[in-house]
Amino acid sequence: MKGTAYLIQATLISLWWIGLLVDQNFYDTFQFPGIGKKAFNALMLPDLLVVALLSVVRAYKQWRNLDHVILGGFAFATLYCINATILTGGGFLATTVMILGLCYNLFLVHSEKLFRNSSTSNVFINALKTLFQIVCVWMITLFVFPVLIMNAFGIEPSATISMKVSAIALFIVFSLLGLYSAIVMVRIGEGTPLPLDQTQKLVTKGPYKYVRNPMAIAGIGQGIAIAIFFGSIHLLSYVILGAILWHFVVRPIEEKDMIQRFGDDYVEYRNRVRCWIPKF
Repeated sequence: MKGTAYLIQATLISLWWIGLLVDQNFYDTFQFPGIGKKAFNALMLPDLLVVALLSVVRAYKQWRNLDHVILGGFAFATLYCINATILTGGGFLATTVMILGLCYNLFLVHSEKLFRNSSTSNVFINALKTLFQIVCVWMITLFVFPVLIMNAFGIEPSATISMKVSAIALFIVFSLLGLYSAIVMVRIGEGTPLPLDQTQKLVTKGPYKYVRNPMAIAGIGQGIAIAIFFGSIHLLSYVILGAILWHFVVRPIEEKDMIQRFGDDYVEYRNRVRCWIPKF
C-alpha cells in the first residue's frame, strides 16, 4: 500500500520538475518574486535525489528508516518555501503544494496512529464535531485551494451561463450527498468522518448501503462542479489528482484499519458494495 503511495510521490515530483523545465508559464507560476532562477533551480537535484529517488527505493524496499529520511527532506524543502514566501510575499501556490506534500509524508509515516475511535457516542457532540470538520474541509478544499490555483495561473472564468447553472445544480446535489452521508455516519456509526475521531460501529445504511465511500464521491463531485463553473482545466486537474491520491493512497490504508476494527463484517461489506459505482 505505502509502496504505491511513494511511487506516486516520485512520479509527481519528477513531472513537476519536468513541467518547470519545459514550460515557462508553469515555471513562473511556482516562482518566488525576486529569487533568481539559479537559486530556485538549486533545489532540483536535492529534491530529485533525496525525495523522488528515495521514494522509488522505498516503494520496493520496506525500510522504515527511509520513511523518516524522505520526511526530513520534504520538511527542509517546505521550511525553505515558507521562509521564501515570508521574505518575498509571493510563491503562495508553491508553498501550499510543499505543505501538502509534507502532510502527505506525515500521513504515510504515522498513518497507524491517525486512526482512532471517537471518544464519545453522544450524537449531539459528534454532530457538532462533524459540522466543524465539514466547514473546515470544504473551506480549504473547495475555496482556498481553487482560489490559489486560479490566482497563480491567472485563470479567467470562461464558462457559459448554461455551464454555470449546471455546475450549481451539480454542486448542490453532491453537497447534499455529503451532508446526508455525514448525518448517517454520526447517527449510526457513533463517531465522525475524521480518522482521528472515527466511528465505533460499521455503517452500512443510508448511502453506504449502495456505495462504500459516498463522502469521497461527494467531495470529488463538488470539485468537478467548481471546475465546470469556472471552465477551468486546471481546477479539473486538481480534482482528478485528489481522487487518484485518495483511491491509491488513503483508501487502502483506511480499509486496512477497517478490517482490523470490524473484521469479517467489513470484508463481507467490501465484497458486496462497490467503492465508486453505486450498486442498487
